[in-house]
Amino acid sequence: MVNDAGQGLYGRFVDTDINKELDIIQLNISAYVVLTKLFLRDMVYQQRGKILNVASIAGKVPGPFQSVYHGTKAFVHSFTEAVRAEIADTGVTITSLLPGATDTDFFNKAHMEDSKILDTELADPAKVALDGFNALMDGDDMVVSGFKNKAQVAMSNITPDSVVAKQMLKQQEPRDSH
Repeated sequence: MVNDAGQGLYGRFVDTDINKELDIIQLNISAYVVLTKLFLRDMVYQQRGKILNVASIAGKVPGPFQSVYHGTKAFVHSFTEAVRAEIADTGVTITSLLPGATDTDFFNKAHMEDSKILDTELADPAKVALDGFNALMDGDDMVVSGFKNKAQVAMSNITPDSVVAKQMLKQQEPRDSH
């Protein structure tokens, strides 16, 4: 099973619509929990199966202008790692895929057309999907798709969160800022 739901909402948290954010939390978190629970029970009973949960490198770094999205993806990754530990001896694999900015319709749906993040090269969705598939088939706990994303996650692991948040603010702010 592949859990690949994810929506975001662009803007300063103080200005965004709480109802849209609650819908994002429902989709990005609750749907993963429900589907994982439903499929995992049968898989554990049968002692075989594989689940790929699409998290994001967004879950590894604070995300100004996308605070709720980044928070939900942090949940997905942490949730996946926790469940993986619980089912380690069952014959079931659960893998967390952490892509970066990918060339999908996500940015349009999140109203991010003016974000500086779109000035960077976006990952090929087929490459991201292949990375996730290969990691799942290999039984890996997680995979960060793309060299640039691996470097960003590695640097964020040794950099204070407040500094990373300021860096992400600059990467994701609207183009007309400053």
